[in-house]
Amino acid sequence: MIAEPMPGWVRPPPAGFTADDLDRLPDLPPHTQLIDGSLVLASRRTAFHALTVDLLKNGLSRCAPDTMRVRREMTVTLDDRQRPEPDVLVIDAAAAGDLDQTTYRADDVVLTVEVVSPDSERRDRERKPQLYAQSGIRHFWRVENVAGRPTVHVYELDPATRAYALTGIHHDQLTLTVPFDIDIDLTGLDKL
Repeated sequence: MIAEPMPGWVRPPPAGFTADDLDRLPDLPPHTQLIDGSLVLASRRTAFHALTVDLLKNGLSRCAPDTMRVRREMTVTLDDRQRPEPDVLVIDAAAAGDLDQTTYRADDVVLTVEVVSPDSERRDRERKPQLYAQSGIRHFWRVENVAGRPTVHVYELDPATRAYALTGIHHDQLTLTVPFDIDIDLTGLDKL
């Protein structure tokens, strides 16, 4: 058996990768992210993760005003060394025009949502919210699996500290008035 050569991206450059590298490096696995100049590869998703992403994307799409669009699993370029991929994001409609784009700018993002997975607990709970807040993204949701049901932790950016403040924890029903009127039944995973 002949060993396949390793792709060049396995060996990072001395200064780390840049946000533009995600579009240039050949044969990157799907859903590769850039955190602190390092490539982060996604593990296989659980059914809970996939169904929760669908539930939230569909619910947000139903509620979103015409001035906003809902996307799933698209990267956000925060700076030259940060290009995370939220599970769900809400963007300004004006940023949604180019169907060939592979990333959105932080200025265009209204809300990022991370569904916590076993391999990404620290990133989803600590590092990614920190990066989103420092980039000025106004709203962040962290979703946890609690006994097979999504529990949504809702955060809003405090502009004075550029950190998120917890505004609520939602178990069965997600009803909010910011960033727009939202009403999503969180008990419906078994119906998807």
